[in-house]
Amino acid sequence: MNKDTLITQIKKKKSFLCIGLDVDLAKIPPHLLAEEDPIFAFNKAIIEATHDLTVAYKPNIAFYEAYGIKGWQALDKTIKYLNSNYPEIFTIADAKRGDIGNTSTRYAKAFFEDLAFDSITVAPYMGKDSVEPFLAFKDKFTILLALTSNVGGLDFQPLKIGETPLYQNVLETSKTWTNAEQLMYVVGATRPEYFKAIRKIVPDHFLLVPGIGAQGGSLEEVCKHGINKDIGLLINSSRSIIYASTEKDFAEKSRHEAQKLKQQMQAYF
Repeated sequence: MNKDTLITQIKKKKSFLCIGLDVDLAKIPPHLLAEEDPIFAFNKAIIEATHDLTVAYKPNIAFYEAYGIKGWQALDKTIKYLNSNYPEIFTIADAKRGDIGNTSTRYAKAFFEDLAFDSITVAPYMGKDSVEPFLAFKDKFTILLALTSNVGGLDFQPLKIGETPLYQNVLETSKTWTNAEQLMYVVGATRPEYFKAIRKIVPDHFLLVPGIGAQGGSLEEVCKHGINKDIGLLINSSRSIIYASTEKDFAEKSRHEAQKLKQQMQAYF
């Protein structure tokens, strides 16, 4: 996967939707619990119902780690299913990794080589030598946490270093790193007032935007200042799509919710 391929898919589908595959066995339809692998069965049904509406899927790795080896096996089957059947779809390992030197290299190998994801989310707090090992992988993307949608994100991210907020320092500094063109950034939809300043610093990079839907973010407000010439946004929605129903019609209902969001996106093409 490269940037041009992603842009082509966005324009072809008239969609910049990313669906989060955050599987909680307590929330999936009960009838799936009888399956040999209920997590994969759930994911496969969601993917089959929505793959033509979305350009990306984003499994949150914690939801798989929580189930031990069975969770990892389900994740492996999910990514292999996606890569085999829908190779044009961008895949994001929402792992929020970040450590120095060889540790980051091992994280990168695990998700880029073994699991074959196209991208991974990374925390920038430890700086350059914790991020550049991810950027060393050709045609793979590192999605740096910049301005997150959670309440606690305001504890540090907007605080000023001199005259510049920390999140802006992260953006500016990261642009100087080796292979910085392979960076994307997480910017929460619940912070729409910040997008104008962010686009001044990273006008051409993709932004992964969580917080639309269950968290209350506005697609219109995000697009007002966040869209660039290539769209440049991946709007993530998880719970409001994948948990649209707990009945046997769950996949159909998830498609309906994804379709509603995609239809709103068509106004921007």
